[in-house]
Amino acid sequence: MQEVLVGSIVSALATGLGALPILLMKVVTHRWRDILLAFTAGIMVAATVFNLIPVALDHSNLLTVTIGILLGTCVLSVMERYMPHIDLEHSKSSTVQFDQKSMLIITAITLHNLPEGLSVGVSYASENAGLGPIIALAIGLQNAPEGFLVALFLVTQKVKKWQAFAIATLTGTVEIVTGLLGFFLTSYVSNLVPYGLAFAAGAMLFVVYKELIPESHGDGNESSSTFSFIFGLITMIALIEWFG
Repeated sequence: MQEVLVGSIVSALATGLGALPILLMKVVTHRWRDILLAFTAGIMVAATVFNLIPVALDHSNLLTVTIGILLGTCVLSVMERYMPHIDLEHSKSSTVQFDQKSMLIITAITLHNLPEGLSVGVSYASENAGLGPIIALAIGLQNAPEGFLVALFLVTQKVKKWQAFAIATLTGTVEIVTGLLGFFLTSYVSNLVPYGLAFAAGAMLFVVYKELIPESHGDGNESSSTFSFIFGLITMIALIEWFG
């Protein structure tokens, strides 16, 4: 219990850590924004493919993993369709008021944090003792650039820097709740562990393919974003090798 709480808190607060540079910076170019998004995507793909899915297979079978991945993908798809969502930079609608627009982006990022917290909690409930910390680390690494992007968006909407930093940090706290929820559910119903791992994998892959990769390739920075994705993938593989 203590380990999953610490892991969830650390991975969640990494969002605030990533938002810290906004206190010193005024603007960031599209190129660097896209590089950060692609790096995040690489980390998430590696964590999913080399940790979540293999462990789920070890605890079950192909059918179970397939069902879990499809459930995760479908749930995120439905949530995205019916929950407020806007792109970080591409929304140009002048009919959206300032307060509404800010709440929309906060809601969208918080929504994306739900499966991430779940993956941390489910990983700690797994019989694989080393899975929880490595997934918490992976989520923390990808939360850092996410926190920066949220804070950056809010600053461009004339939100004070300290307020933007605080809000960005708070968007990650939902992972603490979902982390504990995932841990308790899979701890008391052991058969849910592989489903939970596969569900989290499907949800994370949905975010990568539907959001991060298209966003990172939307402003003419495909080449640098591609290399950033690869470096993110290699970084996570190295962490798995060293600590897994």
